[in-house]
Amino acid sequence: MALIRWEQFDPVGSMLALQEELGRALRNPAFNLGLSAYGAYPPINLFDDGEGLVVMAELPGVEPASVNLVVQRNTLTLTGSRPRDEAKEPGAFHRREREFGEYSRSIQLPEGLDLEKTSARFEAGVLTVKIPKSPEAKPRQIAVESA
Repeated sequence: MALIRWEQFDPVGSMLALQEELGRALRNPAFNLGLSAYGAYPPINLFDDGEGLVVMAELPGVEPASVNLVVQRNTLTLTGSRPRDEAKEPGAFHRREREFGEYSRSIQLPEGLDLEKTSARFEAGVLTVKIPKSPEAKPRQIAVESA
């Protein structure tokens, strides 16, 4: 029976190493989690700004007219296409990592949003979609009266 000395046993270090290995495995292109996987296009940030939900999507090189946004029930779907980059001079690419073609990204939205007042703005290759909270979902202050 082998004894493990307490100085050699590092549970926190072991958990951090495990987390690092798991993260590395999930970033592997061969391991795909679908539309929400690491590297899904377009990359998005999704956050609550207090007034509602904000979705920011990076779409470099995409024309705003080619972006389609559809809200159905509680799903926001972003679709479009990226044009293929052609070589500027005759010859072949040395490396081609930028993807091209059609894309689609669906985002499940929480309850309590006013989908009728959704607005979208495209600036410098970043699409910003704002979906305000419905009046019923916003917190409201209730006055306390003295007796």
